[in-house]
Amino acid sequence: MKFGIFYEHQLPRPWSEDDEHRLYREALDQIELADDLGIDYVWEVEHHFLEEYSHSSAPEVFLAAAAQRTSDIRIGHGIKLMPPAYNPPARVAEQVATLDLVSDGRVEWGTGESASSIELDGFGVPQADKFDMWRECTEQVANMMTMEPYPGYAGDYVEIPPRNVVPKPVQDPHPPMWMACSSREMIGVAARHGIGALCFAFADPEEAEEWVEFYHETFESECVPIGHDVNPQVAMVTGFSCHPVGDVAYERGAEGFAFFQFALGHYYVTGGHEPGRTDIWERFQEFGGVEAFEDEVVGSAIGTPDDLREHLRGFEEAGVDQVIFIQQGGRNEHEHICESLGLFAEDVMGEFHDRHEQREQEKRERLEPAIEAAMERKEPMEPAGEDEIPNVVPFDRDVADYE
Repeated sequence: MKFGIFYEHQLPRPWSEDDEHRLYREALDQIELADDLGIDYVWEVEHHFLEEYSHSSAPEVFLAAAAQRTSDIRIGHGIKLMPPAYNPPARVAEQVATLDLVSDGRVEWGTGESASSIELDGFGVPQADKFDMWRECTEQVANMMTMEPYPGYAGDYVEIPPRNVVPKPVQDPHPPMWMACSSREMIGVAARHGIGALCFAFADPEEAEEWVEFYHETFESECVPIGHDVNPQVAMVTGFSCHPVGDVAYERGAEGFAFFQFALGHYYVTGGHEPGRTDIWERFQEFGGVEAFEDEVVGSAIGTPDDLREHLRGFEEAGVDQVIFIQQGGRNEHEHICESLGLFAEDVMGEFHDRHEQREQEKRERLEPAIEAAMERKEPMEPAGEDEIPNVVPFDRDVADYE
């Protein structure tokens, strides 16, 4: 099993002048440490206007900085928002490919729609259309990264003439694709489209086993790849804090993970929110703070190395491919995060890495017929004929002068 670290760039109120600068500096230091320790992935979200919960609106910039301070860790968009009002498809293709170039081919391309009204309304994205936007734009971005030239497209949400979208990524045909999933239904969507499921639902190992089985069953019987390759993986997200003394691990990590869940619920379920005025940290304390989330905290990767080992073995036995740690949440402290990562890497991670290659080989052998069948189902986009590629001339010029 592989492991990742996850960033929302949370910053509870009250704020000081240098807080955002400090938050980003510390996150880059943590990623550099994670790379040195052999942790496999770093994932960065894209959110807009979600103050306190997520100060992460330009992940392509942050991940490029992380790529220059690391050499091995996989650089993951977890996720890139695909409705075109957030990110026009050609720009996504350009940004993901450029990040793949500057990271020497380490990008994981996670995709999603977004769901909060404060984001969707802020960019004029209709709630009813966002999934169809995700599907059309994601498929066309994959085509843009692999076709030369891209033949153009006129759909419901994407309209672009024939153009050669450059640069092209290092990874062939494109970086591995993922999708944000918060329910069993969306895990099925990811499987049907042949992309990895990034599960943000805080499932326990027993529930994870059901989801992994459902993903594989759906993939084997229904997959029609949305991209030009498949990525049949399931990743689960959990809270994280590791210390030789369990009570210390809880004290250092539980409140941050509890705030993460409270702030998530605030924006997606329980809001309202007055931009620039609502104090979510204060509401969290009034709600009961960490005590109100005790059951969720106990069911996460917060504890001693032995506690984490037992917890993570449950995910491994469930068939989970990767566990992603939420180590930066609420007011969790930089020094404690670094200590937790170091202890985890030293005392826990190795045994899971040692078993991973054998598990992967068995999985590849099991899924190979399904992968072949899925790729045969895909109907690739037709390339442009030579007579369909336009001769694009400068403004106010006669095309005949350039033929």
